[in-house]
This record gives sequence, C-alpha cells and structure tokens, in this order.
Amino acid sequence: MVLNKPLKWQKMLLCILIPLAVGALAGRLSREGMSLYQTMAKPLLSPPGWVFPVMWSLLYVLMGAASCLVYCSEASRPRKKRALILYGIQLAVNFVWPLLFFRFGLLWLSFVWLLLLIGLVWACMTLFGCILSRAGKLMLPYLLWLFYAAYLNLGAALLN
Repeated sequence: MVLNKPLKWQKMLLCILIPLAVGALAGRLSREGMSLYQTMAKPLLSPPGWVFPVMWSLLYVLMGAASCLVYCSEASRPRKKRALILYGIQLAVNFVWPLLFFRFGLLWLSFVWLLLLIGLVWACMTLFGCILSRAGKLMLPYLLWLFYAAYLNLGAALLN
C-alpha cells in the first residue's frame, strides 16, 4: 500500500515524540529503582546499563515511525483506527512495565505484564503489516527486544 500524500515531517516528528515522551516519563517515574537493579543478581547475557536507554530510544523512534506510516496510509479509516488504538494500548502497557519492575520491584508480575505486552505488540505489528508492510517491519525490532527483556525479567525474578 502506498501513502496517499507526501509524508509530512511534522506528523512524523509528532508520532516519534509521543512514544519517546511516554518512555521518558516512565523512566523518570521508575528512576529510583535503577539503583536496586544494579544490586540484583542478573542472568547471563545481561547488557551493561547504558544499553537500555539507547535501545529503548531507538525502539521508540521506530515504533513512532511505524505509527506515522499507518496514520498516513491509504487504508480505510476504520482499519487505521483499530490499528492505532491497539498501538496506544500497547504503549500504555509499555509505560506500566518499568514501574512494576523498577519502582515497585514486582518481578513476577512485571514478567507476566511483559508477556501481555509481547502479545499486544505482536497483534499491533500484524495489523500494521496488513496496512503497510514497512510499518509492520518497523515493529519487529521492538518485538524481538521484548523477548530479550522477558528473558532478563524472568532471570531476575528467578535469581532474586
């Protein structure tokens, strides 16, 4: 499917800023728990702490770009609305995860929450891909990172 009009940079910027802002707010609200995470036993293949903000920033940019492609596509209004509502829901679930894990230390609940997020992102990626293949593909790194995050979360829950 092609875009029905030239992609406006203002729309793309707004679509990227939304998930970046959600992530920044979640990070700020869960910041105090980061020191606790540093003291936890972690599973093998845990990256250094600086990797997380870099990866999440990149993933937020990709998911924002994907949402913009869907928003600007020629798909019917109901299809776009359904896909973007699901996108908003997964973004809200994404927002809650660091609060559960870092701020409240609810390692098992945050793991189950992450499984919910994986399912929502899979569904969102599928809907985006049905509207515009490129949009679905832009969500794939996010989904893969969530599988890795689930491994890290489960490892932390088992070891602590």
